[in-house]
Amino acid sequence: MDDKHKGSPATDMTRRQFVRTAAAAAGAGLMMPSIASSYAATSSIDELAVAIIGPGSQGRNLLTKILKIPGIRFVAVCDVWPYHQKYAANILKKYDQIVNVYADYREMLAAEHYLDAVIIATPDWVHADQTVACLEAGIDVYCEKEMSNTLEGARRMVLAARRSGRLLQIGHQRRSNPRYAQAMRLIHSDKLLGRITHCNGQWNRAHMLERGWPKGKDLDAETLKRHGYESMDAFRNWRWYRRYSGGPMADLGSHQIDVFNWFLETEPRSVMASGGLDYYTAQKGRDWYDNVMSIYEYATPSGPVRVFYQVLNTTSHGGFYETFMGDQGSLVISEDPRKGFVFREAHAVRKEWEDEAAKIETMDAEAMVLKVGETLNPGGGTTEGERLDVQVNKPVHQLHLENFFDAMRYGSPLTCPPDVAYATAVSVLAANRAVDTGQKIRLSPDLFRV
Repeated sequence: MDDKHKGSPATDMTRRQFVRTAAAAAGAGLMMPSIASSYAATSSIDELAVAIIGPGSQGRNLLTKILKIPGIRFVAVCDVWPYHQKYAANILKKYDQIVNVYADYREMLAAEHYLDAVIIATPDWVHADQTVACLEAGIDVYCEKEMSNTLEGARRMVLAARRSGRLLQIGHQRRSNPRYAQAMRLIHSDKLLGRITHCNGQWNRAHMLERGWPKGKDLDAETLKRHGYESMDAFRNWRWYRRYSGGPMADLGSHQIDVFNWFLETEPRSVMASGGLDYYTAQKGRDWYDNVMSIYEYATPSGPVRVFYQVLNTTSHGGFYETFMGDQGSLVISEDPRKGFVFREAHAVRKEWEDEAAKIETMDAEAMVLKVGETLNPGGGTTEGERLDVQVNKPVHQLHLENFFDAMRYGSPLTCPPDVAYATAVSVLAANRAVDTGQKIRLSPDLFRV
């Protein structure tokens, strides 16, 4: 790990000395029992001490993926809900990782002096405060997307990362997915699609019941109010409230708008959109749209590209995917490994390797199957191909987390640093404004920079 990604020399030395002497200190009764137990089991000074803020459904998803990564040890769990605290702590206990538990992240940061990283998987509206506090404490941060439900919050996160010199990875995990890296090579290095002219994508989700909670596990009104929630429904179903989230475009759409920005190697110049709260109605004060259909316009060096994107919460038809269409061919890709195809136009000049690529008949046309390590090199057998084959079979969130921890240890580049994620937040939140105003929103290049 290079000096840029370490803490101050004093902080780094203190942690390493702490790890080396943990067992002795525990025996002398100088440490809190849970932390003493955690570090007594440490066998390497390179083990990273990690905490998680917000071990709800997505937080536990990240937690279980981190447990698959060697050299990571959880030392603290923080959540405003005792039910989440206990649930996460019990999972970690099964892995002999005994943690301290907190309800307030500020108390955790004040008490835990040896943290290397914090994982943040709380509702969008508190990401900025929590991320900035961790960065200013000299701790690297992995924060779930969306960065924030406001651009002001996202901007604060970018600036805090710059000031602190700490790492900040945002959870747009497709950027660490080798299937997407493979698709990028096909498009830009192999020019397999020719000039891209149009794209489309969607994330359709079936009618969802309310997110409930176990009987007798309600937070009392005073606790809810102290943490900024008007009701237990707002606490559990925060994605449907403007105060707490960026709506379906941020919750789902941001993953895919980020892919369009990435693959087209620029940000949109405008967006128009239509949507509404048409199905669920504004019950219980909920106020986010349940459907959005948007059209983004991009100006690329090869010419204009128009992107249609929709997010629906009443039907699962078609699931989720992104499509890139060019004058030589089209490519369909998704985090769903069953969706990865390249279609070539009849007049396109064929590549030498195309005859050996795996093919299927789909949508009344022949398509090459997008297989990492095979599509570009059908013969296989290369070290790189074998490495990618191992990578692509890992859980998608694990790959993004590994990238974060590799950046901490070795100084390798993050795949989704804050400046990149900020540009995505600008793109996504602009679509919400387009629906709100019924107008086409113009986006100048300077809007995407902090």
